[in-house]
Parts: sequence; C-alpha cells; structure tokens
Amino acid sequence: MPKVEELSVGQLAERSGVAVSALHFYETKGLIASRRTAGNQRRYARDTLRRVAVIRVAQRVGIPLATIREALATLPDDRTPTRADWSRLSARWRDELDARIRQLGRLRGTLDDCIGCGCLSLQRCRLANPADALGDAGDGARRWDDGEA
Repeated sequence: MPKVEELSVGQLAERSGVAVSALHFYETKGLIASRRTAGNQRRYARDTLRRVAVIRVAQRVGIPLATIREALATLPDDRTPTRADWSRLSARWRDELDARIRQLGRLRGTLDDCIGCGCLSLQRCRLANPADALGDAGDGARRWDDGEA
C-alpha cells in the first residue's frame, strides 16, 4: 500500500480524533494549513497530524490558542514536529503554567475563607475585592488580577 502524502479533512479528523468543524476552526485561526485541490477540497500534509496532536495537548493544559499559534509558527512547514520541537515548545509554556498553578493555589485558599464567612458582599469580600483595591469604584463586577486573590 503506497504511503499517503496528503489527507482529506475527513481522513485527518478520523486519524486525529478531532471533529471536522474543529479542524476548520484551527485552520481559520492559523494553527494548521491546507491546500485546495482543483475541486476546491482541502488537503493537509501528513505532518498536520502531529501539529493537531500538539494543539490538543496544549489546549488540555490550558494554553490559549493565540499562544499555540505563535509557538507553531516557529516550526518548519516542511516536516513533522519532532520530540525536540515539543520539548522546546513546552518549555516556553512551563513558566505560564507555573504562574497559573500559583494563582489557583491562592484562589483555593481564599475561596475557603469566602465560603466560611458567608458575607456575600462585593464591598468587603477578600475574593472579589482583595485588599479593597476596587472598593472606591463602588459595587458591581470587577476584573480578576493575576497577582492577587
């Protein structure tokens, strides 16, 4: 059986376990690329399978699509991403993940206090209004700050 050099969107979906609609979405976001046949059908290079695997793993650990796109842009277009490529990409994301883990740890500790106090006050709540930093702006929705909580 000859080695297939290109995959249709259906073949890519079947082999990667990703829905066709998700593959189209990845393409519109610049994460993967295809060429069009004379009949206007998408064809993907075989290395797209590995790129889709990288996207799925990165998404699973919470890496934003824009960050994934930037990382994939550093890979050569003419070959399958290697273990060394993955090591380089994942190392770039490690600091971001460590910061998120620290933030979630702080949030978890504060959440316990919030549930225990039962104040439900946006003016006094340490979770929604840490150190009363936003208290002068009055009641209402406030943004979360990565460095606090």
